[in-house]
Amino acid sequence: MKAKRSVILLITAILSTAYFIYLIAYFGNAIGGSTGDEQLGAAIATALVLPHMIVVVLGAIFCWLGYFLRKKGFALVGAILFCVALALFFVYFMFTVPLIILGFIGYANQGKLCKASASDTAQTAKTVE
Repeated sequence: MKAKRSVILLITAILSTAYFIYLIAYFGNAIGGSTGDEQLGAAIATALVLPHMIVVVLGAIFCWLGYFLRKKGFALVGAILFCVALALFFVYFMFTVPLIILGFIGYANQGKLCKASASDTAQTAKTVE
């Protein structure tokens, strides 16, 4: 029997992907939709947010890996990367704090599901013998 997947981890992966798409759309539009001095300001703002964006996309990738591979370690790395993203750009804390909370809950949930699956497999093996 295969280990089940954490629904909370799936929600975290979807929300983090949506947040990254929002960041790309917002800052991409800010640079492309402005002229002159506004464009310079938008470029500086994007440069300040770029490390945050990179860490968020890495966190989203690790959440997806944790979900599809059913590995709690990847989920933990994703949650930790969301903490790093919060430290890099605290202004968007209202977007990253829910990702952090859901990421750690998804990590714990995936660990429980993997343990339950392992015990079910061991139980099935004993009954077969």
